[in-house]
Amino acid sequence: MSSPPSEFRRARRPEQVEARRRAILATARETLLERSLAEVSLRELSDRVGLAKSNVLRYFDSREAIFLEVLETEWSSWLDALEGEGEGEGEGEGEGEGEGEGEGAEADGGSGGPYAVEIRFATSVADTLCARPLLCELISAMAGVLERNISIGFARDFKQRAAAHTDRLAALVRTRLPQLDEAAAGHFAGAVFVITAGMWPYVNPTEAVATVTAEMGYPTAAEAFPLQLREGFITHLIGLTARAAS
Repeated sequence: MSSPPSEFRRARRPEQVEARRRAILATARETLLERSLAEVSLRELSDRVGLAKSNVLRYFDSREAIFLEVLETEWSSWLDALEGEGEGEGEGEGEGEGEGEGEGAEADGGSGGPYAVEIRFATSVADTLCARPLLCELISAMAGVLERNISIGFARDFKQRAAAHTDRLAALVRTRLPQLDEAAAGHFAGAVFVITAGMWPYVNPTEAVATVTAEMGYPTAAEAFPLQLREGFITHLIGLTARAAS
C-alpha cells in the first residue's frame, strides 16, 4: 500500500485533522461492508488507511469509538431516509380509516382496516432498517461490545448524539401517530433499537446451525429477519396505540 501524501501525514491544520478522521471512518465503513465487525481489528484498519495504530488513536479513543462514529453516521442517514419515505403520508391519515376497505386495502398491502397507519409505519421502519445491514450489525454490537472500550468524554458525546437520534425518531412517530403521547413515542423509538439488536445476531448463524435449521424446515435466518422485525415493530406499535386508547 502506498504511503499517503506528506501533507496528509502531518495533519497540522484543523482541516487536515478532519480529513484524516474522515479517511479513517470511510475505511472503517468500507471494511465493514466486506467483513463482520468481529473480524476487523485496529491493526487492519490502520494498515488499510496507511497509518500506524498509534497515529489512528490520536484521532479516536479506540477501535470501538471508530465504529460508534460509523454507527452514528449510519443512524442519521437512516432517519433521513425514513423521514423521506413518509413525506405527505400524514395528511388525512386517521380520517375515514374504515372506508373503502376493498380497493384501498389492497393498495395498502392488506392493511386498510384497523391500525392501518400503525402497520404501514412499523413496516416502513422495519423495511428501511433491513435495507441497511451495516446499521443493524452496529446496533446489535453497540451496548454489548462497542460501548465497553471508550472514554467518559467520548461516551458523553456519543450518548448525547444517540439520544438526539432517538428523540428524532420519536418525533417522527408522533407526526404519523398523533394519538401517542411523548412517552409512548419515545418507548417505541427505544424499542426499535432493542428489538433490532436482539434479532440481528441470528441473521448470520454458523454453518452447523444453518444446516440444522434447514433440516428442521425453518426459513433461513436472512429470510426470517425481515418478517420477524416487521411483526415485532407492528405488534409493539399497535400495543402502544391500544393502550393509549384505553
